[in-house]
Amino acid sequence: MARFTPKVVTANALIEGDVVYLTADGRWSRHHHEAELLDDEAHAQLRLLHGMSQRNVVVGAYLADAKAGPNGPEPTHFREVFRTRGPSNYAHGKQVELN
Repeated sequence: MARFTPKVVTANALIEGDVVYLTADGRWSRHHHEAELLDDEAHAQLRLLHGMSQRNVVVGAYLADAKAGPNGPEPTHFREVFRTRGPSNYAHGKQVELN
């Protein structure tokens, strides 16, 4: 039996297209460190279903690998790190905040 890797629920905001993360209190945040870190597979699946049911708010919800960090969950895969930085075509949104 494989060991479950901690996850966060992520999606894209339906109107703006921004990357968002499901928080423990059911909000969608644009900040990865505010996401609910899920370390139980069954609970993760339930939270994913909850996220997927909000079709009027988000699109493309899925579980992404994460780990506990000093300020909240941190992405573990380069794709998810990239998604936290926002669009790569020119500096706007999250990229402005990084500079």
